[in-house]
Amino acid sequence: MRIAEALRWGLGQCGSKYVAREILKLCERLSDEQLVLRCSEELAHEAEFRAKIVEFKDGRPLEYITQSCEFMGFKFYVDERVLIPRCETEILVKKALTLAQSLGEPRICEIGTGSGIIAICLKKLLPACRITASDISADSLEVARANAANLGADVEFVHCAYADEIAGEFDLIVSNPPYIANSYALDARVLQEPKQALFGGEWGDEILKRIVLIAARRAKFLACEMGYDQKQSLSAFLREQGFRAEFYKDLAQFDRGFVARNLNRS
Repeated sequence: MRIAEALRWGLGQCGSKYVAREILKLCERLSDEQLVLRCSEELAHEAEFRAKIVEFKDGRPLEYITQSCEFMGFKFYVDERVLIPRCETEILVKKALTLAQSLGEPRICEIGTGSGIIAICLKKLLPACRITASDISADSLEVARANAANLGADVEFVHCAYADEIAGEFDLIVSNPPYIANSYALDARVLQEPKQALFGGEWGDEILKRIVLIAARRAKFLACEMGYDQKQSLSAFLREQGFRAEFYKDLAQFDRGFVARNLNRS
């Protein structure tokens, strides 16, 4: 099978030219440019290519097959131990970065770092910040540390729930925690990801509210991603805990997060 034929076959099998191209590039160890220049050549790894196309058809996410994901212009390693980064989380990083830049050399804590994308991007884009990131999953932290090493980001990672093993106060706490209600029906492909990183409790906002309580005692600012239907409950809860919050929408115009000032610590 030639490369051009493999692309057509892959498209027919998985319904996506992009997926077929990415899997073919992975199996043949080719760049975008090489793929075009060598389209008439025979595949060197046809069996591997066919097997990985089948994996995708069977529900395995592309990012787990390629073990990579681009986020904020950086390439991250991902596997089944961590949540796959979403493009809407770039909005949270940009909001946190804008705030952090106004704080000089801020001390930042990320709660629930997963693959480390938020903490690492903030450190890469604002080298003066001091950032500590936590996760309850030791497996996730292995991935996060590998990503930090690969990208040369000096982030301290701590294995703990919330910020329980991290001392002191922070200028900013940032988090993209699990916020999906336990009963919410998800696509089968999404369910391949760690459930601990997806589901946030019976209502979905329980972990978010716990983070608000931590920030009320320990941080000047809080920036979080949230579920599209959680603005009303979180807005009231943030006010009760002494925060003034600004909510933002994602590219689909769903409510997706907030940046909040702790009025008791400003």
